[in-house]
Amino acid sequence: MQRRAALRLSAASAAMALAAGVGVVLSMPEASAATGSATGYATQNGGTTGGAGGKTVRATTGTAIHAALCGRASSSTPIVIEVEGTINHANTAKVSGESCNTAAGVLELKQISNVTIVGVGSGAVFDQLGIHLREASNIIIQNVTVKNVKKSGSPTSNGGDAIGMERGVRNVWVDHTTLEASGGESEGYDGLFDMKDNTQYVTLSYSILRNSGRGGLVGSSESDLSNGYITYHHNLYQNIDSRAPLLRGGTAHIYNNHYVNLNESGINSRAGARAKVDNNYFEDSKDVLGTFYTDAAGYWQVSGNVFDNVTWSSPGTENHPAGPNPQSNTTVSIPYGYTLDPAACLPNVVSRTAGAGKGLQVSNGNCTV
Repeated sequence: MQRRAALRLSAASAAMALAAGVGVVLSMPEASAATGSATGYATQNGGTTGGAGGKTVRATTGTAIHAALCGRASSSTPIVIEVEGTINHANTAKVSGESCNTAAGVLELKQISNVTIVGVGSGAVFDQLGIHLREASNIIIQNVTVKNVKKSGSPTSNGGDAIGMERGVRNVWVDHTTLEASGGESEGYDGLFDMKDNTQYVTLSYSILRNSGRGGLVGSSESDLSNGYITYHHNLYQNIDSRAPLLRGGTAHIYNNHYVNLNESGINSRAGARAKVDNNYFEDSKDVLGTFYTDAAGYWQVSGNVFDNVTWSSPGTENHPAGPNPQSNTTVSIPYGYTLDPAACLPNVVSRTAGAGKGLQVSNGNCTV
């Protein structure tokens, strides 16, 4: 039997973890789950490697995840945290330490760097509990489900965002995740994937975003224009009212995504934002691209997209759809290499690869997996 040494925690951290009945995090000498390599804008600005080269630990509660972060030698010591089981309010307490800044009722990645969180085994589900990144860098989140995070009602977490980033966040790769709600703002939910207050160099790949009023945003208002360099690829957006995504300023590369049932609007480029929109498949949706709900124009470069049963509203003072025949109105230069799947095969490719629990499968660029 392989030896497993207990992860060295501060006395306070270990005591709290045990008092909460969660079990102390164990170090794992065996290799962690394969995470692959970051893609898109997360490869820029020095790249995104998460906790590569650090200790691998296993956690089955939110408190244990916090304890693992707090047990590091410093806030930048690399660590890979393998997560299995259901993470919820009952098992996510604040843990204290010099290498962390945590809080109860939310997975807090605050003022830290060099961390990978990856679902393993039977899977990791963050149930009604959001993941919050603040003043964080070089973070990988992979193969997890985050669902039904609320900003009103009970219980609440992370302002209602499944994954939210703010204040100086850099280099984040979110991959093979499932982010979902059970309604819109009137039911207590907010965004599934939000970035604001100077968040840059982020990639969202091979993920499912569904059943929410709001898919996600870049920039909290039209005065919050410090965000950008975001890549979205091989994601499924399904039954989303709007914000797929909402871009306020900055640059985004949006390619090889499958959009189904965008009920009000889709890619909303505003306030000078520039989006390169390549080889996406839009299906059974409305106003999938344009500038909406404002007269502050955004821009797009389009090529290779399929519009299958897409309807377009009439232009108005604060409604500027790109269709019914979308044309480019800017040019966006992409600094990294990438391979485009033909848009026609995306419903098949994305259904087989996107989301947690899909074995981290990816497309080979030839309409197969």
